[in-house]
Amino acid sequence: MWPARSEIKKRIDQVQALYFRLVLLVGRAQTGKTAVLQAIAAEFSTPLINVNLELSRRMLDLTERQRALLTQKLLDEIVRAVPGELVLLDNIEILFDVHLQHDPMRLLQGLSRNKSVVAAWNGSIAGGDIIYAALGHPEYRRYPIRDFLVITPDANTDRPER
Repeated sequence: MWPARSEIKKRIDQVQALYFRLVLLVGRAQTGKTAVLQAIAAEFSTPLINVNLELSRRMLDLTERQRALLTQKLLDEIVRAVPGELVLLDNIEILFDVHLQHDPMRLLQGLSRNKSVVAAWNGSIAGGDIIYAALGHPEYRRYPIRDFLVITPDANTDRPER
């Protein structure tokens, strides 16, 4: 079960003090991340962005090379179009596509310099790191938890980091 909305709102407030204003909802598929983001979107009257859909729409007519070159710019445009200081991102799997040749965490951190970003991260936590995909998978990524906040379904593992 995800922490109460009040706890999530507290994390959104806490992230204001960080260099990267990034909150990640970390959980495996079908754990309710989208439902949590929908509730936050309703409470804050802000849209929930389906990154896979929005980025794919903008990349349809681009070559593979153009997609790689323009990913960050297109993502920045999507986020800048959201009014206010809070951006909610769901379905971010496209950012891990190896053909785009980008570091998904750096993309998210870059977005979080100008606005507070809450994003669903389809993965897990192990040994103080967040993980995306299985070891050996081309999209596998492992990042130390630092300079951003993490929220998991188990409220006891919520952890603000430096």
